Amino acid sequence: MYLLGLDIGSSSIKAALVDAATGECLAVAQSPAVELAIQAPRPGWAEQDPELWWEHACRACKMVLEQSGVDAQSIQGIGIAYQMHGLVLLDENGKVLRPSIIWCDSRAVATGDRAFQQIGTETCLSHMLNSPGNFTAAKLAWVKENEPEVYDKTRYFMLPGDYLAYRLTGDVLTTASGLSEGILWDFKHRQPAQLVLDALNLDAHLIPPIVDTCSIQGRVSPQAAQATGLHPGIPVTYRAGDQPNNALSLNVLQPGEVAATGGTSGVVYGVQDKAVYDPQSRVNSFLHVNHTQDAQRIGVLLCINGAGSQYAWIKKQIAYSGISYSDMEQQAATVPVGSDGLDILPFGNGAERMLNNKDVGAHILGLQFNRHEARHLYRAALEGIAFSFVYGVHIQQQMGLQTSVLRVGNDNLFQSSIFANTIAHLLDCRIELINSTGAIGAAKAAGVASKCYASIEEAVAGVQVIKTYEPHTTKESYLAAYNRWQEKLKMAIGGPAIDV
Repeated sequence: MYLLGLDIGSSSIKAALVDAATGECLAVAQSPAVELAIQAPRPGWAEQDPELWWEHACRACKMVLEQSGVDAQSIQGIGIAYQMHGLVLLDENGKVLRPSIIWCDSRAVATGDRAFQQIGTETCLSHMLNSPGNFTAAKLAWVKENEPEVYDKTRYFMLPGDYLAYRLTGDVLTTASGLSEGILWDFKHRQPAQLVLDALNLDAHLIPPIVDTCSIQGRVSPQAAQATGLHPGIPVTYRAGDQPNNALSLNVLQPGEVAATGGTSGVVYGVQDKAVYDPQSRVNSFLHVNHTQDAQRIGVLLCINGAGSQYAWIKKQIAYSGISYSDMEQQAATVPVGSDGLDILPFGNGAERMLNNKDVGAHILGLQFNRHEARHLYRAALEGIAFSFVYGVHIQQQMGLQTSVLRVGNDNLFQSSIFANTIAHLLDCRIELINSTGAIGAAKAAGVASKCYASIEEAVAGVQVIKTYEPHTTKESYLAAYNRWQEKLKMAIGGPAIDV
């Protein structure tokens, strides 16, 4: 028996085929080979065509089937991970009405802030654990305010993973965890957040029917089977946002465990056993994939929009033609800690939640033409992202998050020793590099409702640690560089920074 995982990122769609009996990943595929474009019709906007996600999901499915040689009829379940907070709108005929407003789009910040003020800080945070801010609910309200003709045609709004499941099965559904990602779940009343719907003047009937995160969520239709190479009738049995799913794939399920990733965005995601929130709403709390009424599991998420996206920009716009990330790492390693006085603030991918939704942009500071070379920019870019992680984790620590160990995947910025060691030394934590990916985690989680595994915990047990970064006792150079970077950040945001 086999399980298929799909991971819809903003840069690509990944697929993984897993042997349910052994947990072995038999094949992985990614489409497209280069990063998907993000359209920015106006400053601060970010959109993608959902049809492109489907097109590349179909390609990725065919690729893993071809690579593995597995008969599609042997697949017992499909799991879906997806970029969080996006908005997809369908009309009554199931057609997409406009490009998806994705996670890093900043247009709805003011809309969400108005709702936050209307609901009230204490009520909003105690019920939803977050400000509506720049999440899915606020994006839907922005559409209603600015594109009323689109809103009036809308039958359902969906998250990106809901859309992919719909294209696979024809069934329009969502989950409570997904609604919590959109700030549309009331943790106190355990139902869709009527407080937010009322404040934003949104129609409750636009919310799709709700299913459990691990459950039979429809079956592959004949049309989808023809497009993907899959067999009709395979059940879709799991869906979750990419960061809760990433935590699952790293076996981060219990209170006190912490996952991190350095993809297009940077994330630190820790699990708590009670509903907690940051009074300033700089980090966010959501229902974790294994949350139940009897055993609360709340994921506390720090997100840095400008992470891998910043480093990809450096590679594309500044690095020498044909250079690889490995080459950049080797060159950056010849530069001392602190990049010889060069600092980069990586916040060039929209409003940053941990900076109180300010869109401060990216900054290159302290550049000296007769002193600095491309290799200095490479290291300063990696350090700037790492410093952003440390800055955000300090906020999480104030909420009670323990960070003595971080578990990370083997497919992102944590492959960089410069990046990982900077975080390990400043947070005094061990970083465990795990041989897993989001697509593999989604595949394994699909095995729960498919009856291949008795629980999520069983599905992801025995993850393999392939590398460990240990903190150094001597870290003065890292502290000096981080403190200098914090001062630059303080000037950029016009407010106090957090002390180490």
